[in-house]
Amino acid sequence: MTAPAPQHHSLCTTVWRLIAAPALALGMGTSPALAGMDATEVRIGAFRDFVQATGLVTAAERAGGGQTYEGGWQQRPGWVWHAPYGRPGGDDEPVTHVTHAEASAYCRWAGGRLPTEDEWRRAAYTEQRDPPPPGWIRGRTYPYPSGETPTGANCLGDCGETAPAVAHARTSRGRGHAPVGRTPPGVNGLFDMGGNVWEWADAGPGSEQPTLGGSWWYGAGPMHRTHRATKPADTAVVYIGFRCIRP
Repeated sequence: MTAPAPQHHSLCTTVWRLIAAPALALGMGTSPALAGMDATEVRIGAFRDFVQATGLVTAAERAGGGQTYEGGWQQRPGWVWHAPYGRPGGDDEPVTHVTHAEASAYCRWAGGRLPTEDEWRRAAYTEQRDPPPPGWIRGRTYPYPSGETPTGANCLGDCGETAPAVAHARTSRGRGHAPVGRTPPGVNGLFDMGGNVWEWADAGPGSEQPTLGGSWWYGAGPMHRTHRATKPADTAVVYIGFRCIRP
């Protein structure tokens, strides 16, 4: 039996609608693309609703814990979606330690899907609000999701002052993630498209899937619009999360 979908969008508030992007950018003739991108990364609290409704046991839980990469992949006992650093995480933290398939299943249950890489990039770098708030220029493609510079994102070392990381983070590198929506909003009013945690996107069938936006584990380089990365689709680690889109 299919579990009931949530009656409210508890995972986050959709604050942006992509409208009438240029045909060249869309790659789909003259038809406009209308899509609702989540304002924030999916939260632990929202993923808990999904788990309770579906009975999902994640791959990281079955393995005894997720992973980090420190001179090779290292398993972290007890590091799972509800305890990202081995201790209980708050409902407002980004959910991590989920595979691409698990992220995709959540989005479907919540009434959406994972964004494609093109959709994610368009939302992250090209300002579409009409009119945009002061300081933003409609139609401009910025180098970072935070704008002209990476300042304010939660990244390693070169993003300036940013939101405090969660107190229970345990890591040999960086500070750990911050609760969602605590950094300044960026392009299109979206939060944490750059830094905090990498985000899964969907490239269709395949064993490798895009991870976008960088994370607290890295400096500003992976946040830049020219950077591209993929991971094995069954990866479940402390610094990869996701957000959904609702066409």
